[in-house]
Amino acid sequence: MLQNTLREDALTVVPEGYELRIGLPWIRSMPLSSVSGLAVELAGRPVGEQLTVNLGERSVPAAALADEPGWWFIQDRLVLAFPATWPGEGLERRDVSVDFELMVPYLQAGGDGPLVLPFHLEAKLPVSRARPAGVSRDVA
Repeated sequence: MLQNTLREDALTVVPEGYELRIGLPWIRSMPLSSVSGLAVELAGRPVGEQLTVNLGERSVPAAALADEPGWWFIQDRLVLAFPATWPGEGLERRDVSVDFELMVPYLQAGGDGPLVLPFHLEAKLPVSRARPAGVSRDVA
């Protein structure tokens, strides 16, 4: 399940900073509101509260996904955006890590509520200067 979450074309430099496309590490599509605790580190530097999620033409703070009515389909890439905090030139590849929790609303974890799965994704990714085309769509 995790082998397609951070693909080689996931990290892109854009005028505003970076975009990171992640695949859903689950067997079924999930509501966007089931994603919480999104945190990204690039080259060992945490992105922090500057992390946003691009939903079509809108950009929302990562913490606001709990209020989103849309879905993260298994064929889609969730686009995380954050500003560059250092020059984009020089490094061909960067260490990337993403942490988040995924609440599975249809699976119970005892009497306390739905199952919540922690995910930690990491890879050394090439930095692309062009957005990926045609392989999968972004969450809209």
